[in-house]
Amino acid sequence: MAIQKTPTTTPTSAPATDQSATYSQTQTGNTQNQEVLNEKKRAINEVFALFKLNYHNQFSAAFPDTETLHHAKRLWLEALAAFAPQDIMLGAKRAILQSEYLPTVHKMLKLCAAGENGLPEARAAYREACNAPSPKTNFHWSHLAVYHAGRESNWFFLANNPESTAYPVFAEHYRKICERVLKGEQLTAPEQLKLEESPSTPLSKEENTRRLAELRAQLGI
Repeated sequence: MAIQKTPTTTPTSAPATDQSATYSQTQTGNTQNQEVLNEKKRAINEVFALFKLNYHNQFSAAFPDTETLHHAKRLWLEALAAFAPQDIMLGAKRAILQSEYLPTVHKMLKLCAAGENGLPEARAAYREACNAPSPKTNFHWSHLAVYHAGRESNWFFLANNPESTAYPVFAEHYRKICERVLKGEQLTAPEQLKLEESPSTPLSKEENTRRLAELRAQLGI
């Protein structure tokens, strides 16, 4: 009896479309990353050109030769990597407008992370937080870092303690939030509240005292 052969199928190679698509996406991503890097390099070059023009004597003293200048540019490019080219340029312009001295990398980090008016000093930020009217979410803050530091410190605590007690608490929260901002974190704006038609009844002296005692216990002060 003849053995019936099972028809064999010649395996076909898997379509290369997925591999090609992956390669194409990778290539596109690499190209985009390189373009962003090149834009940041151009921004750094423009920043140093502006500084040379505005701080010529200080600039020459800080970067006396080409090698030092190139090292500085690489350092700044790495230190400011979290910021977009336009933020780097705005930071440089703020430096020129605000100070007659050539900024350090640390100062540039603050200037690049700043809002229109920059990150205020801790003491100024504390006073802004204490003096801001309620609702705090509706106040036009000089920088969102001030609002977040005030919220973390607790508005009631800030309002019911002397500066000698409240400021150190606020300053520590503010320092941590500023560090996050300097690393490129975008702080969220608070949702604004609609003003009540009739204001709520103020807390009694006894209730204020009770809440203050609870808050002090929580903070360990």
